[in-house]
Amino acid sequence: MANSDARKQELSAWLLHDLGLSEPRLVLAASDASFRRYWRASHAGGSHIVMDAPPETERTEPFVRIAELFREAGLRTPRVYARNAARGFLLLEDFGDLNLLRAAGPDNADGLYRRALDALVLLQLNLPVAALDLPVYDAALLHRELDIFGEWFLAGLLGMDWPAGMREPVYRFLTDSALAQPRVCVHRDFHSRNLMAPDAGPLGVLDFQDAVAGPLTYDVVSLLRDCYVAWPEARVAAWLRYFQQRSPLAGQVDWAVFSRWFDLMGMQRHLKAIGIFARLYLRDGKPGYLPDIPRTFDYVARVAADYPDLAGFADFLRQAVAPRLADLRLPGRLDG
Repeated sequence: MANSDARKQELSAWLLHDLGLSEPRLVLAASDASFRRYWRASHAGGSHIVMDAPPETERTEPFVRIAELFREAGLRTPRVYARNAARGFLLLEDFGDLNLLRAAGPDNADGLYRRALDALVLLQLNLPVAALDLPVYDAALLHRELDIFGEWFLAGLLGMDWPAGMREPVYRFLTDSALAQPRVCVHRDFHSRNLMAPDAGPLGVLDFQDAVAGPLTYDVVSLLRDCYVAWPEARVAAWLRYFQQRSPLAGQVDWAVFSRWFDLMGMQRHLKAIGIFARLYLRDGKPGYLPDIPRTFDYVARVAADYPDLAGFADFLRQAVAPRLADLRLPGRLDG
């Protein structure tokens, strides 16, 4: 807490003395799964968002670079008005505090989600990965992410392990599907909390600094099978059809193949996310993501049950993991 207070004071001094903002007032706007925090700085001239990225753990350069790339592709990313890389501060455009998670309801979700999918098509179409210097979502990275599930969720949170001989076939099945897909620019966290719905104009896109070159369906499954909100499967299927019709790359693939890629890419992502949510609690003392584990686990269990190659894994999830998860009583857990 003392270090956080010191960072806030340092940030206030930067705004006041270096940037000349009149009487800036800082209110915490958001934090994420990293060590970054975002403050809303209100001042005589309006308001900005200020990123606080401690330089010992975070870098501001990827945010600045990817923001510009995405903007050139036609997406709306925050303008960077000032930067102090040595201290880890960015002064950013303020998109307000209404994100897609809060804005979308049963009556208006179709329009909002189609706008989000249109932005994703622009990203994949206008940023060909061959021309970009981005890390690649290769087999090694996919496996490292899957390891988070076993280390932090199974072992760390539940005190159990993979059954003998099960882990590698599951890894191989999911990785083969991911690597069979066309490679595109991947936002990597294209979900409802990172898409803003300002009063006017296109949806704002946030938290893109970890972009990679990876599978076609990664971002679309992040959006449509979101860890933070679950939509009826019929609606998800309709949105996925819309994306396939709009995307030149997805449109070249048979629906059965494309929907299979979507399912299995989602499983890889959701296994990773479950592990990260457990790690944030166990290692970093952040229980706020624990309520999202049951929803995310349900995605995994339902998809596994649909694929004969994953039958053993589906049985393990249903018979061993689900009861242990249901018995947990953890800080931040929401029942029902």
